[in-house]
Amino acid sequence: MTEEIQKAENLNTGRRKTAVARVRLIPGSGKRMINGRRFGDYFKRGSVLTHIESPLKAMNLSEKFDVLAKVHGGGVTGQAGALQLGISRSIAKLFPEKKAELRKHGFLTRNAKVVERKKYGRPKARKRFQFSKR
Repeated sequence: MTEEIQKAENLNTGRRKTAVARVRLIPGSGKRMINGRRFGDYFKRGSVLTHIESPLKAMNLSEKFDVLAKVHGGGVTGQAGALQLGISRSIAKLFPEKKAELRKHGFLTRNAKVVERKKYGRPKARKRFQFSKR
């Protein structure tokens, strides 16, 4: 089983808002690295770390795989969402039988919400200038 996992090319991409994450799952002891730094050093908020780890915890794989990721663009929330999607896609590729369970938890659905563009004649995308009747 581990030989099959090691041979499988498991580089997957996750996207959220304007963030892009390239994620690689490697059999190991549970080490997590983002852009050459540890998860805890890269993301300071604990809620973000639990959000990223959720697909691994749901499949009981958190101590069996190392996560190596490169992330760019976006902010903290976008990068966390991109990492979660990339990790989920890697798990689905390595373990096709777990794909249905990942989908049931909503880990394989890309969140397509992005910032709406600013329109002319308005201060922001939907906000309007104050109306004066007289």
